[in-house]
Amino acid sequence: MVDNRRTAEAEVRVEVDGAELAADLHGDPADPAVLLIHGAGHCRLNWPDGFVRRLVAGGRCVVRYDARDAGASTTFPVGAPPYALPDLAEDAAAVIDALGLGRAHVLGMSQGAAVGQLLALGHPDRVATLTLASGTPGIPGQEQPDLPPVSDRLAAFFAQVEQEAQVEQDARGAEAEQDAAAAREAAVESIVEGERPFAAVSRPFDEDGVRRLAARTVEHARDLAAQSTNPYLLDAGPPWRARLGAITAPTLVLHGEEDPLFPPEHGRALAAEIPGARFLALPGTGHEVFPEHTWDTVVPALLAHTVNRDGPSLPA
Repeated sequence: MVDNRRTAEAEVRVEVDGAELAADLHGDPADPAVLLIHGAGHCRLNWPDGFVRRLVAGGRCVVRYDARDAGASTTFPVGAPPYALPDLAEDAAAVIDALGLGRAHVLGMSQGAAVGQLLALGHPDRVATLTLASGTPGIPGQEQPDLPPVSDRLAAFFAQVEQEAQVEQDARGAEAEQDAAAAREAAVESIVEGERPFAAVSRPFDEDGVRRLAARTVEHARDLAAQSTNPYLLDAGPPWRARLGAITAPTLVLHGEEDPLFPPEHGRALAAEIPGARFLALPGTGHEVFPEHTWDTVVPALLAHTVNRDGPSLPA
């Protein structure tokens, strides 16, 4: 359990079924708790420190954690993750319980938005409010033939990645012979180029900022190969788009107007599926974790959405 007298940043480790998850807490635990669930291939550091500080300044206790195979949490053999997407929702519930958060205000991004949907459906008693960013209704890529596909630019990038997969696999075998600094730089460069096609095209790509974050990510990762591979191999479990109408948590849907992975129609459809959900478009934003130019819009919206300590009471 968290020491409720703690008011500054603290790092903790949470035991879940078959794994240990690394987390950090920011702010006063007596304030409304906001649980951040990152996307596939990311870790808790992808939630910008400045963004977290803005939420804390607004009177929120912010919890970031590394999912399985991410950051400093337990990792598994590359290509063979022994868990499925629904297990990540169970992990989120376990984090809420282990940290004594009661009912948390849950914010999930991309794959984290899918986890948030499953968490709200399976554990409504743990979710005070729900915020879904850069998401799609239900299982990504499997349930929405009525919604537009990825952009041509991103489809071309995926095709290139697939073509180069064998080359990259061969290169990994030679990494042990590389100078450690050169290997780190190559990993940083790979992350930067992997983020580039997801960014908005109407704004300059923040290469310096992404590179700084990539360097921290490489140092933070227990197994970067597992982080960049295993989250994309998960069995999503039974389809759940048709169940979204059962979500009772007040929901806010945030979506970049230039999202190349899930075009904005995905976010609008997601909001339409959840009773009472509110949709907020983010101009000049792609499939990105809240670039700084969005904070003046996103932070006030989140603070208004998460104003109560435990959220509204569940219906009887």
